[in-house]
Amino acid sequence: MSRFTFYKQQDAMQCGIASLAMICHYHGVKYSLSELNKRCGSTIEGVSVQSISSTASNIGLESFAGLMDLNSLRKTVLPCILHWNQNHFVVLYKTSNKFFFVADPAKGLIKYPINEFKKHWCGTVTNCMEKGVVILFRPTSRFYSNHIDSTKNTPPRSFKFLFRYITSYKQYFIQIVAGLAIGCVLQMIMPFLTQAIVDLGIRHEDIGLIWLILLGELMIVIGRTATDFIRRWLLLHISMRINISLVSDFFIKLLKLPMSFFDTKLMGDLLQRIGDHTRVQNFLTGQVLNIIFTFLSFIIFGIVLFVYNPLVFGVFAIGSVSYGFWITSFLRKRKVLDYDLFEKQATNQNNTYQFINSMQEIKLQDCEQRRRWEWEDTQADLFYVQMKSLKLQQTQEAGSIFINEVKNIIITVLAATSVINGQMTLGAMLAVQYIIGQLNSPVEQLMSFIYSLQDVKISLERINEIHEGKNEETTDNQITKFESNKSINLENVDFKYDPHALKKTIEGVSFNIPEAKVTAIVGASGSGKTTLIKLMLGYYPVMSGSISIAERNINEYNLKWWRRHCGVVMQDGVIFSESIARNIAVDDSEIDVERLEKAAKIANIHDYIMGLPLKYNTQIGRDGIGLSQGQKQRILIARAVYKNPDFIFLDEATNALDAKNERAIVENLDEFYKGRTVIVVAHRLSTVKNADQIIVLDGGKVVESGNHSTLINKKGAYYNLIKNQLELGN
Repeated sequence: MSRFTFYKQQDAMQCGIASLAMICHYHGVKYSLSELNKRCGSTIEGVSVQSISSTASNIGLESFAGLMDLNSLRKTVLPCILHWNQNHFVVLYKTSNKFFFVADPAKGLIKYPINEFKKHWCGTVTNCMEKGVVILFRPTSRFYSNHIDSTKNTPPRSFKFLFRYITSYKQYFIQIVAGLAIGCVLQMIMPFLTQAIVDLGIRHEDIGLIWLILLGELMIVIGRTATDFIRRWLLLHISMRINISLVSDFFIKLLKLPMSFFDTKLMGDLLQRIGDHTRVQNFLTGQVLNIIFTFLSFIIFGIVLFVYNPLVFGVFAIGSVSYGFWITSFLRKRKVLDYDLFEKQATNQNNTYQFINSMQEIKLQDCEQRRRWEWEDTQADLFYVQMKSLKLQQTQEAGSIFINEVKNIIITVLAATSVINGQMTLGAMLAVQYIIGQLNSPVEQLMSFIYSLQDVKISLERINEIHEGKNEETTDNQITKFESNKSINLENVDFKYDPHALKKTIEGVSFNIPEAKVTAIVGASGSGKTTLIKLMLGYYPVMSGSISIAERNINEYNLKWWRRHCGVVMQDGVIFSESIARNIAVDDSEIDVERLEKAAKIANIHDYIMGLPLKYNTQIGRDGIGLSQGQKQRILIARAVYKNPDFIFLDEATNALDAKNERAIVENLDEFYKGRTVIVVAHRLSTVKNADQIIVLDGGKVVESGNHSTLINKKGAYYNLIKNQLELGN
């Protein structure tokens, strides 16, 4: 292939998928990133070497993964995938004596000198030789047979969806464009007035004419200033509204995405995408309108300059084209640096957020220096990329200034020669100089627009990755009623977070959760209890088997509606930075005070709340008063009770409570459970011993089920779990 085809990763977790897409394209078969993502399945940790190899095998590529030294790598069949910096995947597509040519999904096509390449790739030493992880590929006949080009069904990323934001304010944009046209016409008159002052006023010593022309120029300046003021005011008005609409639509889309989407996204990635909206908004309301004005000015003043002196116009055109070529020669390097800067800024935001959030723990564990050094390393990496970006910008600006100044000097010499030879008046020369000054600005703005176009295209790719995500609710899951008894049935359910992991998180799980009964799920840490809760709440689709609610598959229900009927307390439940009342009554409706107090009493938190100065209006969370872990759990329990749900899911809901509070809450909940389907995950015997049914998990499998007394008599897995609490001995 004459040029290696590059695929850009859409987020930090997708480097392995993008690398595999490049390998497929090289061998003549196109896969979209979304198609490979479905087959490969990235997690919060990205994808593994095993995932890439398994996916390649599924689509007909034989793969070999292992350690290799530098000399062997030079001789191997390319392209291949390399494990980069111990946390990233890239494609090596070409080598030379001095350089290794790498396609980095995060940055673009880059060539590395040997030492720098080794620093990024080599991660281990075997037999005194530095080696790195490599994945080699060879296509089979199956790779080419029966393949449908999935990229044809992928909607192109374009500026089309942005136009609806412009058309919403069509009348304002028409006024702005009209103002630009008026300003352009007024500006065009200025060089002719300048010529008139010199050729008529000064030449004939007519001071009255000079004053009259100057008065005319003053009126033109006032007119341009007023027009520009109105235009900028309208632009500010539109800019604010468009920015709010852009970010609002982004958050609306985020809320429609499935819960599993957020498992594969870093906080920094999402924050950077929100920042990208500012770049898009500035482009829409600033750059686009400026380029309209620039284009009008360039056409009008270009025609006027050609009329004055074709030779001068020709020199200006050649200089401007040279300037344009110089600027565009930096576009590719800027693009690579922008991707790199995005990655480093996202990492920096993530690390800074974690650093600030964990400040107390850092001080408590006496690891200030190490954690600070780690944060400073991130800052140093970011600073290094920013310095490279600044160096590139300064090089580009230095060349631009040189080209422009040489062009202006040549034009000045030609104009002066024309005046001496009688081919041009002195006034015409001054008018030409004025026109050149006005034309230089549009050329610079045009180049700036090209840069902005490149920047906003990158931003749109990152934003569109969110907008093109599949919604949680589709036409296939629209059921919003229970047609039979409110029981839950799991049948041969298999699930694992990484589709290519060797071990399943949940394997062959089958049991029934009857309506209006309490079912407890117990097991050692890591046995899959919380995962089962998440599967029943629709966090993830099961790999095989089925989960039925009221005798209908969970995939047929509108998941938003289904969760509305569930009162849930998860281990990592969130306390919002708002009043206690709104933390309990979190839904969108008005607060029912009677139901609020009843929920707080069941959670045994009412007396504590009434002892606060502002009672239920007290601000809690990060921006309010601090709560103990037990108080947080009681607020979360009150939140679940307040919903008055048909189903209740409690995941270690009382593990932070003292014995007194736990006993009181368990007794209150026993009364509240009546008529409701309840699923409780817990370690403590006091929480599960009265359950109608106890499911015992071990290694993701159901090993026992029954009630407390029957399981104790079996002296099996359940007995072993709770014998220390009961002090049963052997």
